[in-house]
Amino acid sequence: MSETWIILGATSSMAKAFARAVAERGDGVLLAGRDMDDLKRSAADCAQRGAAVAEAIKFDARKRESFAPIYKRALREDGMINVAVFVGSMPPQEDIDADPSLIEGVVKDSFTGPAEFLQGIAPEMEARGGGCVVGVGSVAGDRGRIGNYVYGAAKAGFATYLSGLRNRLTRAGGHVVTVKPGFVDTGMTWGIEGMFLVATPEKVAADILKAVDKKRNVIYTPFFWRYIMLIIRSIPEFIFKKMSI
Repeated sequence: MSETWIILGATSSMAKAFARAVAERGDGVLLAGRDMDDLKRSAADCAQRGAAVAEAIKFDARKRESFAPIYKRALREDGMINVAVFVGSMPPQEDIDADPSLIEGVVKDSFTGPAEFLQGIAPEMEARGGGCVVGVGSVAGDRGRIGNYVYGAAKAGFATYLSGLRNRLTRAGGHVVTVKPGFVDTGMTWGIEGMFLVATPEKVAADILKAVDKKRNVIYTPFFWRYIMLIIRSIPEFIFKKMSI
């Protein structure tokens, strides 16, 4: 049965690596984002790699009016509709501290915008009896840290949303994979101090695709971040609040 992937935030490095991987399997890709020139180049590349469909389409998590054209285009395809969410924004925490109005954009990009989009496509996935949602969160959502607690809060909210959506779609034969990457070599992390054990986008994409195939519920990528975050979550609060991690 044919599958079509709607990839939100398709200009990110991780999203591009994932799009290439599913294109090579012959799946269709609808690459959604704000930079149409970049998306069109990626679509051409995916077509060369064997994608059944490869198109660029405008998407902005902060503009609900951009959602309907994506739904309409996806519904023209037969078979299962899948969605992979790579959307998010992470301005420096010190910028948010200086201008709290930035919080709205972070939450819209990293949580509420993607959640609204998924709410809109979920009935069609249920009607077709399946499909997969990949929601890319972050290890930052596992515990609030002084360096990025607004971004972490948004990703924590998105992870909770995905848990509920997984419960819903499972009843119709669908599945939801929550992905929690550690440090990945992307534009979002460029120049951040203290980075270690940095993964490539290709490694993350391979881990995601494996999780999709095996119907995993929640994965950390690379895998060792599960244990790093287990340690961080276990630190008592009276100690943790004095730490700069």
